[in-house]
Amino acid sequence: MRKKIVLLGSGELGKEFVIACQRLGQYVIAVDSYANAPAMQVAHEFEVINMLDGEALDAIIEKHQPDLIVPEIEAIRTERFYDYEARGIQVVPSAKAANFTMNRKAIRDLAAKELGLRTATYRYATTYEELKAGVEVCGIPCVVKPLMSSSGKGQTVIKSTEDIEKAWEYALEGSRGDLKEVIVESFVDFDFEITLLTVTQKQGETLFCPPIGHRQERGDYQESWQPQAMSLIYLNEAKEMADRVTKALGGAGLWGVEFFITKEGAYFSELSPRPHDTGMVTLAGTQNFSEFELHARAVLGLNIPSIDLLKNGASSVILAQNESQNTPEFEGLNEAAQIPNTDFKLFGKPTTRQYRRMGVALAFGSESTEDLVSTAKLVSSKISVI
Repeated sequence: MRKKIVLLGSGELGKEFVIACQRLGQYVIAVDSYANAPAMQVAHEFEVINMLDGEALDAIIEKHQPDLIVPEIEAIRTERFYDYEARGIQVVPSAKAANFTMNRKAIRDLAAKELGLRTATYRYATTYEELKAGVEVCGIPCVVKPLMSSSGKGQTVIKSTEDIEKAWEYALEGSRGDLKEVIVESFVDFDFEITLLTVTQKQGETLFCPPIGHRQERGDYQESWQPQAMSLIYLNEAKEMADRVTKALGGAGLWGVEFFITKEGAYFSELSPRPHDTGMVTLAGTQNFSEFELHARAVLGLNIPSIDLLKNGASSVILAQNESQNTPEFEGLNEAAQIPNTDFKLFGKPTTRQYRRMGVALAFGSESTEDLVSTAKLVSSKISVI
């Protein structure tokens, strides 16, 4: 069973997915908008195109005739996926899922209006005036995000009316692709956030990984840990919502489903139809399969009987501080390597910019997740991006 897989988006999450596929004997073509992207370094072949160019995307699919198309990022001409699927190519998780979840508008309306899931109050805006009207409905504080973005880019918390114009401009700057529309949503007074990694299978029941907690700065995750301690009632609420929304979208694969956990219960936040950045904590061996191995097995139709928690774990990001077009070097690796029950992964990104994620530090064991987060942060603090 050797499948030809076209991976659309070749960052660090894609790289780990390619490694998982290689270990299962698959053939991968990694695609991105720049050369030497992380996943390209471990794939059989690579292509450099603008994935928002539908004709360029069509040409890649025609050239390679893949069995599977696996999206890893948002900025893709996803409406083309319906045609590929009609031609018998498996789109992961499905053409509908990829198309809906690349745009916050489609997935939020599906969750809130069609499925009736508990979400924050929200409005959309294509102009500054519409944003001001949306803020009035949602109240202050509220959150503004581009409809198409990743890793928190373009996200702002509005704390006063003076913040609205700046939030509008920042959201447009952070928007991926050619979609210039934002969502404004009321601020949810949450106790913590979780990522509930959810696995839908071709044959077999939907499975859930133990919940992952995380902390964000600038809209991007800084540390994550597994498991997040929480009420079983609220966890089951989140599982039920994740099951409903993934079933509505269809297909097989791993999904990163995000929730706010409040004193009233779980609020659906967002969903991505692929491995999640906070799920890199699973590279610490917390589970019997990492999120990347789960994704590979699910899309290939290999049965996953269960997901078992083996140990506690934590991750802490390794960030660049400056912009450079030169290949980065790293200092402090030996010092970091001396800390017991830890590991680190360097992604191999060819350039840097301020706060770009260049690697991840991992800690694992039987200690509390709070202690493991401290250890993971210690490891990441030892490593400098030069």
